[in-house]
Amino acid sequence: MRLTVFRPEPVPVTVYAVARGRVEDTVVNTRAGTVKSRFHAEMSPGIAGLVSAIPVNKGATVRKGQLLLQLDDSEYQAQVNLATRSLEAAQAMAEEACLAAEQARRDRERSEALSTEELISEQGLEQARTLAQTTAASCHAARVRVKEAEATLAVARATLAKTSMIAPFDGVVLDINTEVGEWISPSPPGLFIPPVVDVIDPVSLYIEAPLDEADVARVSVGLPVRITMDAFRGRSFAGTLSYVSSFVETQQEQNRTLTVEAVFQEESLPANFLPGLSVDVEVILDAHEDVIRIPTYALLEGNRVLKVASDELVSVNVTTGLRNWEFTEIVTGLAVDDRVVVSLDRAEVKAGAKIKITSELEL
Repeated sequence: MRLTVFRPEPVPVTVYAVARGRVEDTVVNTRAGTVKSRFHAEMSPGIAGLVSAIPVNKGATVRKGQLLLQLDDSEYQAQVNLATRSLEAAQAMAEEACLAAEQARRDRERSEALSTEELISEQGLEQARTLAQTTAASCHAARVRVKEAEATLAVARATLAKTSMIAPFDGVVLDINTEVGEWISPSPPGLFIPPVVDVIDPVSLYIEAPLDEADVARVSVGLPVRITMDAFRGRSFAGTLSYVSSFVETQQEQNRTLTVEAVFQEESLPANFLPGLSVDVEVILDAHEDVIRIPTYALLEGNRVLKVASDELVSVNVTTGLRNWEFTEIVTGLAVDDRVVVSLDRAEVKAGAKIKITSELEL
């Protein structure tokens, strides 16, 4: 009787030729972060009034100090004029009272000189002294009324200034929620009224993102970050960690996070780099240059890899260094140009299997 032995077909695999490169130890955000602006003002007038002018349009670029909205100021201008006249009157009365006080002081001094020569009675001297004291008090009171009138004028001018809504910084008008001729008023206590003008600075941008609470001891201000976003696929932006929250948010008890902020190192960002864009942030904790590395997904449990030896796979134990989701540093166990399997999604890909290389991964 003759037996026929069937040799199993070689297993097709994809391999990676071990090479040198950079490996980083990183921390990534748990949920998408957001591009924000340091200067964002949702503005409404501090007083009630009728809108008389809106000299800017939505989307307009404005400069700090530029007029954004004007309320009818006739009533408030009248109050300033009234306060100005009241101040002038108070100043005139103070001048009159202080002149009388000065005259009374001189009369008292003359009376005291005559008294030493017994040329004036004690009653006359006492009357001169009393008049000097009362007129001095009147002078002081008049000067206090001048201060009061000055304060009233300052309040009137401050109120008048509120009729002009001024851009607090260079920026862009995001929205205008009123029209000329409409009556608007500030928010009363306890109630929210939408702002009438929304201004943002699209240049002073930063990133805010949540990190897992497990990374709280690993991150600190000053660490470099890599910023990526769907709006700019294939491109990353360098930044620096500028803020780490001093508390862990507990809104979702099963997903507690730590808020961090990062600033861009690039001074000139793309024109369409807008606040509100979603971003991903990698905080770079450490980095090793020119080290032996493999794709992280080529690493098996127990720090093993499947290495190609001729047409067969062998299991090799390795010592690892830094790692992230993309690369793992290999300290011992592999050399440059060794080939390791990266297609590990099939049960037949295992140590001892005969293989056929169908493709090589290039990174």
